[in-house]
Amino acid sequence: MKHYEGKTKDFIEKAINEIKSGVLDSPVLCALSGGVDSAVCAVLAQKAVGKNLTCIFVDTGFMRLNEGDYVEKLFKDTHNINLIRVNAEERYLAALKGITEPERKRKIIGETFIRIFEEEAKKLGGIGYLIQGTIYPDIIESGKEGHKNVKSHHNVGGMPTNIEFRGVVEPIKLLYKEQVRSVARELGLPAEFAARQPFPGPGLAVRVLGELTKEKCDMLRHADYIFTSELEKVGLNKKAKQYFAMLPNVASVGVRDKARVYEQAIVIRAVETKDFVSASIVRLPYPFLEKVVNRITQEVKGVNRVVYDLTPKPSGTIEWE
Repeated sequence: MKHYEGKTKDFIEKAINEIKSGVLDSPVLCALSGGVDSAVCAVLAQKAVGKNLTCIFVDTGFMRLNEGDYVEKLFKDTHNINLIRVNAEERYLAALKGITEPERKRKIIGETFIRIFEEEAKKLGGIGYLIQGTIYPDIIESGKEGHKNVKSHHNVGGMPTNIEFRGVVEPIKLLYKEQVRSVARELGLPAEFAARQPFPGPGLAVRVLGELTKEKCDMLRHADYIFTSELEKVGLNKKAKQYFAMLPNVASVGVRDKARVYEQAIVIRAVETKDFVSASIVRLPYPFLEKVVNRITQEVKGVNRVVYDLTPKPSGTIEWE
């Protein structure tokens, strides 16, 4: 399987025709996460099957700050897409209770997604196919098509083998991220959305190391918002293709109000990349880093230390899990 190398307009026409021929007149579901990959799939599918499309947005509780409301508003109001929002935070936290191993996390998350889609399909009735936003790097890193496994993406290696759909349609699986962005712009998605930084399907679940709790996710959500909003405020996001905070689940001694505390560390990360298969580090200015550190340690309850990850890919991956 080789990635697509043709023109954007030609790809769009080809993808729409392939969706039409693949699902025929069957009603279909599209897994809409709110990222650019699944958004492109949703718009392509809408053009291909029209009213036969229903999009399912699963709010796992692992989304960024206010992201669920943003996704719902964008696609319902702006693109008039038939969207069902499923609030599943409690279900995901219960399924992942006690789980610390990254690959196991990803597989549980992938299977839970599919089971929710199956449940929603039964409610709607007559759904034959599921459309999802797998892209070429997902396939490479999941060890498919002759590549070595790096991590099981929830929508590839994390997919269960027994699913109740007649088939899974992946319209953009031969595209790299920048090609997906080009398709998004051509399809008329807002420029700021087309340029939106990637967010993993499992969300904060793979940015909180160790066992997941609501408290840890809320802590990371707040820290991530401070870092990303400050980066965007001063335009440093133009240097980075991906930037985020993560919680390594490491506590250290600190001082707060002249007393000893034992609190969590936050890691911040910003990388530049062309294809997300390899990545280099963005050299953020020290005054900016100092401001972010001060805000996070002062405003995020339970955090007393912030570090900046300078590891390129390889040797590290962009995400920690």
